Amino acid sequence: MDAHPQKRALAAAFPHTVPIMTGFLFLGFAYGVVMSAKGIGPGWTILMSALVFAGSMQYVAVTLLTGAFEPLRAFFLTLMVNARHLFYGIAMLEKYRGLGWRKIYLVFGLCDETFSVNCSAEPPEGVERGDFYFWVTLLDHLYWVAGSALGAAAGVMIRFDIKGLDFVLTALFVVIFTGQWRQRPGRAPALVGVGCSVLALCLWGADGFLLPAMGMILLALTFLRPRLERREGP
Repeated sequence: MDAHPQKRALAAAFPHTVPIMTGFLFLGFAYGVVMSAKGIGPGWTILMSALVFAGSMQYVAVTLLTGAFEPLRAFFLTLMVNARHLFYGIAMLEKYRGLGWRKIYLVFGLCDETFSVNCSAEPPEGVERGDFYFWVTLLDHLYWVAGSALGAAAGVMIRFDIKGLDFVLTALFVVIFTGQWRQRPGRAPALVGVGCSVLALCLWGADGFLLPAMGMILLALTFLRPRLERREGP
């Protein structure tokens, strides 16, 4: 491929990814430190971030990797945590249509933040949209891998007291929840999620409520979807 169009696409994509870079470097660093503290080597940490690239699910996977082998629980937990990507993919079908070999990587690299940029940002004149989407996705991916690598290396060289560090995942979900609460006009889906989670916590306790809660949320939102769509309007 001609280098000049790629340079223009990279220059156009980079400013859109700067806020993501700051977040991914920090969260990736924390993930690398946690992995190192659990006795998992830097090579495995980098490989996980490069090949899995699942953000919040990678934090959850730390417990799965260091606990008892429960493949069925791991499968359903992964499905529930990452189920939103099914809807992201459907929303991006038209944008990614006809992009050839790049489409495979774009589908693999579609995380929350990349979806936000590629769904809303328009490439400037003179930049091919496939190149723009590709560079946004690749940059975000590299930020996460770099943060994980730095954290894993720091975890090997420096003794960290990681007490409370794994709370970063909870903090991440709180930030996402707060952002959705402020941006969306309807509060009903958020309230459904909180209500189902509290109910599952009461019924199954802190150690076993996650999967039931996510299943209840999925069923409740599916059942209530027509009513919620009518309430929120176009």
